[in-house]
Amino acid sequence: MSRASAIDTAMERFDHAAPRPLAPREAQDGSTLSRLVQVMQRLLGPGGCPWDREQSYATLKQYVLEEACEVLDAIDSGDRAHLREELGDLLLQVVFQAELAREEGSFAIDDVVEGIVAKLVRRHPHVFGDGEVGSAAEVRATWDALKAKEKTDRRLLDGVPRNLPALLRATKIGNKVKKVGFDWESPEGSRAKVTEELAELDQAHAEGDRDAMEAELGDVLFALVNYARHLNLDPEKALQRTSDKFTRRFSHVENRVRENHGGFEPKQPLAVLDGYWEEAKQQERAS
Repeated sequence: MSRASAIDTAMERFDHAAPRPLAPREAQDGSTLSRLVQVMQRLLGPGGCPWDREQSYATLKQYVLEEACEVLDAIDSGDRAHLREELGDLLLQVVFQAELAREEGSFAIDDVVEGIVAKLVRRHPHVFGDGEVGSAAEVRATWDALKAKEKTDRRLLDGVPRNLPALLRATKIGNKVKKVGFDWESPEGSRAKVTEELAELDQAHAEGDRDAMEAELGDVLFALVNYARHLNLDPEKALQRTSDKFTRRFSHVENRVRENHGGFEPKQPLAVLDGYWEEAKQQERAS
């Protein structure tokens, strides 16, 4: 059988997975989630997809992160069709891992759903119980208090995921310890720490100690994150803004190199590239 015939046969066999008419959006209740579960079970079952069947929790980690980031990009784009697609990709990762857990006997998708439903009800006593709140800030305080009661065995920083983007993780750590008074009293103290850590990085560099250089660079970045917190700035947002700016300007450099030199091979002198970079900066200022 040719590859094309095999694909046609597969499509006929799994025609039940083709899009079906859905209830009006206001009436949708999540009942179609079972179809995704069924498709995932088929992919992981005997005669399913060899690639899917080789995956594990560890190999799927990168896809969970990538899909979550693509959801964020879709939100920023304002494209709701794109957001719908990316939310589907992220939901797939949840169902995929739940099916791996089912196979090993740990839990399954309904356990996941029931767990989060119970948590939401428990932590919203002002909606599902007799509690009362007057503002979003009070809701947040109630949530934190209930969470603390539920997780009395946790240390203060246990709730900060290690796999968060590094700047975001450092920010959350700083905010957590601030609540118990472990923080600089003013931005000036935090700023002085940046200078101190930079000096230690310079010293490690002068000594040629690469391990110390890495450690000191981490200290510099952590100090900068704390300084940003004291200035009420979001370091993740600030760095993204600069990365976006660099990308725009380098795109201009690349266009000019293609127009005037046919590309980056052979490499152009840095002075030439810097000249195009200055052009990009001037155009941004003019606009």
